[in-house]
Amino acid sequence: MLAISVEFLHATYRADPDGGAFSGRAELGEWPPSVSRLLAALVAADGMGDACRVTDGTELNYVEELGAPVIHAEPDPFHQRLEPRYVVNASKGPAKATHQEYPARTGALVRPGVRVALRHPRVVYVWEDADPTTYLRPLQLRAARIGYLGCADSPVRVRAATTLDDAAIGSLHAFRPHPAGTCMVSVPRPGRHLAALEAAYNDWQEQGASVSRAQFPALRNLKAYAGPADIADKDAAGRVVAWLRIKPSIPGRRIADVTAALKAAVMSRYQRLYGGPLPRELHGHGFEGTGFEIARYLALPNVGFDHSDGRIHGAALWLPRSSESGTVERARAAVRSIDALQTPSISVGVAPWDGERSPAAATPRRWRQRSRTWATAVPAIHERFGRLSLPEVRRWCEHAGLPEPEWFRSARVPLVPGALTLHPSEVERQISRSPQPAKPFTHIALRFAEAVRGPVVIGGGRSRGFGLCVPINDQPEQFQQSPRT
Repeated sequence: MLAISVEFLHATYRADPDGGAFSGRAELGEWPPSVSRLLAALVAADGMGDACRVTDGTELNYVEELGAPVIHAEPDPFHQRLEPRYVVNASKGPAKATHQEYPARTGALVRPGVRVALRHPRVVYVWEDADPTTYLRPLQLRAARIGYLGCADSPVRVRAATTLDDAAIGSLHAFRPHPAGTCMVSVPRPGRHLAALEAAYNDWQEQGASVSRAQFPALRNLKAYAGPADIADKDAAGRVVAWLRIKPSIPGRRIADVTAALKAAVMSRYQRLYGGPLPRELHGHGFEGTGFEIARYLALPNVGFDHSDGRIHGAALWLPRSSESGTVERARAAVRSIDALQTPSISVGVAPWDGERSPAAATPRRWRQRSRTWATAVPAIHERFGRLSLPEVRRWCEHAGLPEPEWFRSARVPLVPGALTLHPSEVERQISRSPQPAKPFTHIALRFAEAVRGPVVIGGGRSRGFGLCVPINDQPEQFQQSPRT
């Protein structure tokens, strides 16, 4: 094997994966550090071309062609968004708007991005099937010259070896390549990354400091990795198999239209790609008994932040654990091939989520967190008529594959900022001809004895995205004014 370990000497890491830091929009830093960034550091440490110590297929080409490694890294580090600040501009000469403490010098706005603080300051990249015999020594010499990874305030010590010390990785999470993973990591693309880096390196040799980073586009070849949020709990009822972004965003009041359009698009695309009868999980027919699980078509609104407006920025497909692996893979492929959602009332473009960190409502991290306290972003439809009580809510949770809650609170109005306020006609898209009235719907806050992994969806409208909950970061005091027990 080939194992390259990176020790962060300040136990912090700062990098800008997609340009969000430059605009001040970034909420999360890059984690784990990308493999492409490691390759760029190896290039910067000792140059290219004649500087390589192996001429017949250089050590850099060897790393570029290795593919996606297993990355052992801190599972959930702290992300600290750094505040913008003004610094003295390096340019000289008189200026009208001068820096406060430096006459005739201007001040430049700097947005430093997000600093990732680590409890375990080591990251290890492991290519388990690699044979680096020919290239090991050149890689070790290059690794020893690497001073920092990412920004210059992230000093590192890098080592290359053919063995993996179990004590060195300790309790680190093993980020492994997985098509259903929600952690996106940039991995070098053979024949592309080094060519672009060589062009930049040659320009720098010829022109020096006048070469700007803006002249060269970011090298991104994103691969899906299974992060900590993708490790299924033993008692989990199912999992989200695909995430989508919606552009432009849609008012939250159209949730029933969005989920209906998503369901129709998934079934149509599945039928077109694979033919044959549709899996019963997708259409919901053919089940017997109670407590069964079918697909959940979820719309993801902007909810829970101070300025949330409830607009829908994303969508997701959830399948029960009982689904066959073939059905899961085909359904995922069908969802990711959808490029638009169209009904008589909506027409929007959609695209697979590909690692973007904004908008937050469309990212898996927002809905896949662990929390003891959850509140509905979308009202939950009652499963039965009658007074809402703790035993009834526990019955809902049992049907949703969740543990029993300790307490709950219900309200007709939203309990978190941006949660949807709907009219009955916006919950039931088609007026039923049955004389029985439609079931009521309510906003709910729940508290579990132990942290529960999302997405949490409760109530009778789960398959249509109703009852979708948002985590409350284990601070339920705002809901405990009149709990129902």
